[in-house]
Amino acid sequence: MPNDTNVKRKGEFLNIVLYNPQIPPNTGNILRLCSNTNTRLHLIKPLGFELNNKSLRRAGLDYKIDYEVYDQFRDFVESQNKNTKKYFISKYGNIKYSDQKFERGDSLIFGSETNGIPKKMFNKYEFPKLFIPMKKKSRSLNLSNAVSICVYEALRQNHFFNLEKFAV
Repeated sequence: MPNDTNVKRKGEFLNIVLYNPQIPPNTGNILRLCSNTNTRLHLIKPLGFELNNKSLRRAGLDYKIDYEVYDQFRDFVESQNKNTKKYFISKYGNIKYSDQKFERGDSLIFGSETNGIPKKMFNKYEFPKLFIPMKKKSRSLNLSNAVSICVYEALRQNHFFNLEKFAV
């Protein structure tokens, strides 16, 4: 059972949700992104790798890695505050990601690298469906790139929510 994921308690800005991620370096890169942007990662099983996978650890480097794992998508939904907004990010979306106003506590939900978000989830949960513009007949963006694009747009809209210039 996941821990309490109350965004305000932890101080995170967004929730990043990966449904059935398959490629360890992508998830590792997203862990690193979350660590550096006050966002929290939620992983929905089945995962296409072991969480102790060498390439997952390598991509995450020595960053504080804090994430939640759920057996089913429903478990994630039930663990979240019902008043926070949840968005599917998919090439089948109908709202451009940059046209959406993001707020603290929102959840951005991404599907697997190979299958995206299943249609049954689109049908069961009536969350807004966002897309990232691409040229016609493009297959998809790399998952970690897509997450980065959306996270930084949400942060930009909110004046980079407690982030600072990197200092050496």
